[in-house]
Amino acid sequence: MQYRIVHRKNFFIIGFSKRITLQFHGENRQLDSLYELMTDEMRRKLLSINDCEPYGIVSVSADFSDRTREGSLLTQYLGTASSRSSADGLDVIPVPESDWAVFTSCGSYPEALQDTWAEIYASWLASSDYELTGGPEMLWNESDDTSRKDFRSEIWIPVKKKI
Repeated sequence: MQYRIVHRKNFFIIGFSKRITLQFHGENRQLDSLYELMTDEMRRKLLSINDCEPYGIVSVSADFSDRTREGSLLTQYLGTASSRSSADGLDVIPVPESDWAVFTSCGSYPEALQDTWAEIYASWLASSDYELTGGPEMLWNESDDTSRKDFRSEIWIPVKKKI
């Protein structure tokens, strides 16, 4: 499994959010209303304040009621990483300083991405020297073209060394 560990000082995710249910397989249509808000103008606005990694638009999952049970609740954000703590009319989630395990996924969407998520939780966490911090999880996609057979994504998960 291809990954790297990145240390990040605190930052903010700025964008818009929606409370949804966790879905492990297939495309989650509850996200459609968030993606509809991502107009060209909104994308330009968000990218203009994106001054830290991960660069570009990210999807962020946070506030899980139970991250291990399909159908449980979470808050889904669509936005960008920034050192700014506010932006007019947009939702903000503070992200504390942390180490991040960053996993690369490449293949058919959404299968390759979901397989990577499953491998992280089923194998990597159990065998690595890291554990979850409980912070938000981020997803960065290289493009909006999900029809590509080599669709590339990065999954960012906040972690800390096991004691």
